[in-house]
Amino acid sequence: MKLVKETEAKNIETNKVSDREAEEAFKTILTWIGEDSSREGLLETPKRVVKAYKEYFAGYTQDAKQILDKTFGDVEGYDDMVVEKNISVTSHCEHHMAPIVGKAHVAYIPKQRVVGLSKLARVVDVFSKRLQTQERLTMQVAQALMTSLDAKGVAVTIDAAHQCMTIRGIKKENATTVTNYFLGQFKEDLSIQNRYLRFISK
Repeated sequence: MKLVKETEAKNIETNKVSDREAEEAFKTILTWIGEDSSREGLLETPKRVVKAYKEYFAGYTQDAKQILDKTFGDVEGYDDMVVEKNISVTSHCEHHMAPIVGKAHVAYIPKQRVVGLSKLARVVDVFSKRLQTQERLTMQVAQALMTSLDAKGVAVTIDAAHQCMTIRGIKKENATTVTNYFLGQFKEDLSIQNRYLRFISK
């Protein structure tokens, strides 16, 4: 088993693509679309795109569990939902690598401990900074919070526009997609779920 894990780790390291190789790939794409990658305005473009992609897809090097490791127990018995609304979301769809832009609403009901408010937004970032489907993104955020916080319940809603259908394909520029995922008390108790939905609709 140990040998298998070592081999897998070595393969991952071997298959890692260097920045230089990625830049060459983007140079090839520039040529493919009909551009001259050697003209002055494009000389630094492959390097800039690689730098931008590191930002767009930073979630692959981040761990939501580590972000949620630090919690606080001095809540003096607080047991109602904590709702954080209008968290900006920027992701990329895995089918066309086109941007997904919108907002997320996140809520949880603490059992004994709470987490810093910025950490909720950071968890959204971890999973959105990867190639995604909106459905999976919504579930991943909810499951990470539920597991790491040992919460009584978690609710996540994402409302976003997908540029794969707003600026290409069917080209419906005003279309947005809404996804919800409920765990624990949010799923079991419709009155709690409805309270959450009212909060985020204000």
